[in-house]
Amino acid sequence: MSTKKELDIMAYKIRRDALTGIYSAKSGHPGGSLSIAEIMAVLYFDEMNVDAKNPKKADRDRFVLSKGHCAPALYATLAHKGFFPVEDMTTLRQIDSYLQGHPDMKKVPGVDMSTGSLGQGISAAGGMAKAAKLDNASYRVYTVLGDGELEEGQVWEAAMFAAHNKLDNLTAFIDLNLLQIDGDVRQVMNPTPVDKKFEAFGWNVLVIDGHNVDEIKDAIAKAKQVKDKPTAVICNSVKGKGVSFMENQAGWHGNAPNEEQYNTAIAEIDAKIKELEEM
Repeated sequence: MSTKKELDIMAYKIRRDALTGIYSAKSGHPGGSLSIAEIMAVLYFDEMNVDAKNPKKADRDRFVLSKGHCAPALYATLAHKGFFPVEDMTTLRQIDSYLQGHPDMKKVPGVDMSTGSLGQGISAAGGMAKAAKLDNASYRVYTVLGDGELEEGQVWEAAMFAAHNKLDNLTAFIDLNLLQIDGDVRQVMNPTPVDKKFEAFGWNVLVIDGHNVDEIKDAIAKAKQVKDKPTAVICNSVKGKGVSFMENQAGWHGNAPNEEQYNTAIAEIDAKIKELEEM
């Protein structure tokens, strides 16, 4: 178990190293990577049963990054957990690197499912949760979706499947930052009210602050108590969280910072880490 302070610090370290990867690659998706940092910190450093020395152990909890373009956040998390060196983040998207723009379960230690085509991740997570039920296995399955991803019909097929099969071992985090590549999700293809939709599909639904580690921990604990229903955790979040000029800016969905922007961003994040460490 980790303290709130430790998890808050880890979230900002995830942000820092995700940005370092994106800057090194000169391409990537900073906005949505930054908005899920607290979710990733809580899952990997407080909740999930995973072992960097045995990435494929049978009883591990499973994680699927359904919004696969936010791989920098997943890679940074796995690196800090010890699955591979943090220094390798600078090889992101390089031609010979194993850290490509979307997660690859065959090449990256700790990645349970290759993702990228939106909507397919939650479908795979549902399949994993069903497999656990069939095997009478105790592991749990977690997945993170983007709110723009909810415009994919496959998401709702997976939602029906999970509810129909009473997959109470499945928890989906919805990163509700309200921005996608083309702007406000409510103007592109309005998925709201997200909580009511998942409720209508038969899910247990919780609505939280996606940047509050205590609320994330509490949501996971509550999900574990629910029987015969999967849980959707609607995380109100800020795209680009932690970097002032990236916050709530759709333009940072898929653009890498230049050198000046990168240095400014890292300075902000390092200052926040120092502030948290001194608390």
